[in-house]
Amino acid sequence: MTSHRQPFTVEDLYDLAWLEDAQISPDGQQIAVVQVSVDRQANGYQRSIFLVPVDGGPMRRFTSGSGQDRQPRWSPDGRALAFVSTRNHPQGQIYRIRLDGGEAQCLTALPNGASDPVWSPDGRMIACLSSVNAEERSREERNEPPPAPSDAWAARRAQEERAHAEAQRFDPRVITKLPYRSGTSYFDDRHRHIYVIEVPAGDLEAPPTPRRITHGDLHHAAPAWMPDGLSLLTTASRDPDADSLFAYEDVLRVPVDGASAQRLTGAGYTCLTPQSAPDGSQIAFRRIREDRLLADGAHVAVMPATGGPIQEVTGAIDRNIDQFAWDAAGQSIYLLSGWHGVAHISSSGLPANSTYTTVVGGARLISEFSVAGDGTLAWIAGSTEYPCNLYVRLPDGSERQLTQINQQLLDQRIITPFEELHYLASDGADVQGWVLYPPDFTPTKPAPLVVHIHGGPHVMWGPGYRSMWHEWQTIAASGYICFFCNPRGSEGYGTAWREAIHGNWGYADQGDIHAGIDLLIARGHVDSQRIAITGGSYGGYMTAWMISHSDRFCCAVAARGVYNLLTEHSTSDAHELIEHEFRAYPWENAAQLWAHSPLAHAHQITTPLLLLHSEQDYRVPISEAEQLFAILRRQKKTVELVRYPREGHELTRAGEPNHRADHMRRTLAWFYRYCQETSP
Repeated sequence: MTSHRQPFTVEDLYDLAWLEDAQISPDGQQIAVVQVSVDRQANGYQRSIFLVPVDGGPMRRFTSGSGQDRQPRWSPDGRALAFVSTRNHPQGQIYRIRLDGGEAQCLTALPNGASDPVWSPDGRMIACLSSVNAEERSREERNEPPPAPSDAWAARRAQEERAHAEAQRFDPRVITKLPYRSGTSYFDDRHRHIYVIEVPAGDLEAPPTPRRITHGDLHHAAPAWMPDGLSLLTTASRDPDADSLFAYEDVLRVPVDGASAQRLTGAGYTCLTPQSAPDGSQIAFRRIREDRLLADGAHVAVMPATGGPIQEVTGAIDRNIDQFAWDAAGQSIYLLSGWHGVAHISSSGLPANSTYTTVVGGARLISEFSVAGDGTLAWIAGSTEYPCNLYVRLPDGSERQLTQINQQLLDQRIITPFEELHYLASDGADVQGWVLYPPDFTPTKPAPLVVHIHGGPHVMWGPGYRSMWHEWQTIAASGYICFFCNPRGSEGYGTAWREAIHGNWGYADQGDIHAGIDLLIARGHVDSQRIAITGGSYGGYMTAWMISHSDRFCCAVAARGVYNLLTEHSTSDAHELIEHEFRAYPWENAAQLWAHSPLAHAHQITTPLLLLHSEQDYRVPISEAEQLFAILRRQKKTVELVRYPREGHELTRAGEPNHRADHMRRTLAWFYRYCQETSP
């Protein structure tokens, strides 16, 4: 350890940037990537597109960042990028910018914004998504565009009038379907549709009005072109009245001329992210069993491009596939999947030749990748040494790290090593976990322990998990041993491990966590009187569950947790999770759901508990925390509830920076109050 390095602090959150949506150019020579940085003055984030040469040159800022610039997509000839920007519209529009310089040209002026651009194979068109309701679709079909404002003042007034009219349309709000809200907002009566834009030849030529090619009251997912340029692939709901955010999605082939779409899949599976083979003969897509929708892993399947028999490519691989892409020859498929705390890129042959080989491995957690026409791979990954960087693998198999994001800050901080643990649960099962020790840790002096539990529940943590990396480092830097593991129910260890908590939340996985704590105590490193526990979402559930079934913890912090499975089912936008995890509706198994609810056991809690929750969390509504707070307060237990306005379920990952920092500060302050040998 060098003397100039200092421990991590909460304040470092404001200085840590990250990368997302890396897209390699068709010729494999450079990568467009979005860099996200904190705008502390605005209490928000700045997204700008950078270009990174594959030969190892410096990153170059490509967009000004005057708006939120995201979703860069290369033209087929590699001479231009399409991207989404909010510079002139709060919801974003599609822009085109040439690689040889010049200003970005706005290609769309859709009233409700535009997203997910994708170039046609010949580069003459761009398809995108935009939301419209039945009335707006009718006006489009009658070719009745809204009048263009005469000047900037009129444009501002028109925007204000439209916003006022929108508010009046939903005052009061009439609810007729589930779900009726998600993220941090309520749904309106609009649906996502695919539009096609004719790309102008020059920058001075005004782009024509985008043309909608999908119909009806259905949401359509991001489009992908067929190689002949005559149709696109997407997914859309099989049943508009399914009352689901996630289920019953079929693959559709949509003709560019606006003719009726062809539905290529049917009941039994929900399908995602269809992509055509390079020669257009087959379509690959991910699919998940609908009877275990939010609890099962995704597999890649293929079928003829015109529809027909479906064969699974990854059926023999006991892994959840997060992302896939065809290789240039169309003879195999690249796969991204997590396994034992890391995530690698592999390659699988098609069903007739389903070989499976690791292409990009190593002790890192890859979050996404893209493939160039020559087989060059680009990916973003985190590791024990840093939360994220950009890499490339050349056709000859050599690899290269292309960025050093946050290196200036990291060079000034003490990076605590992650020690990998493998230990036995009480039934003999092998559990994988990790521990970080404080920078000044002395083995002969036991230290307080913080146990961190992941959400999901079907999630896999590892040292390269970007959104947690800084928090783990800060906990260790604050004088705590930090421990986390992937107990039963976690992704990345096969179907049996993931399914082990099915119908048995809390009971099935608590022993795996306790066994890790016991191991660290047996080492003599942990002060057994100073053990804190924390987690978010399902981790919040497990935090409340464990303190209601054990008195070994001196304090607990539960964030955005599920505490009553009966009410969570009826108020969440993901009600299917409860239905699929417990194989029944609440009116069929209310007793079981209550037995597995921390609220049912809250009278046994003696541990001081801090509840952190977002007021606009529609995945786990704040009523969950309100119930647990009220029950504990009525018993005069030590409990506090902190409510974060304007925030949703993603507070700690994408919430306002000041709220994210406050969340960490309050957590550490609660630990300090109850875990340190002396109070502040």
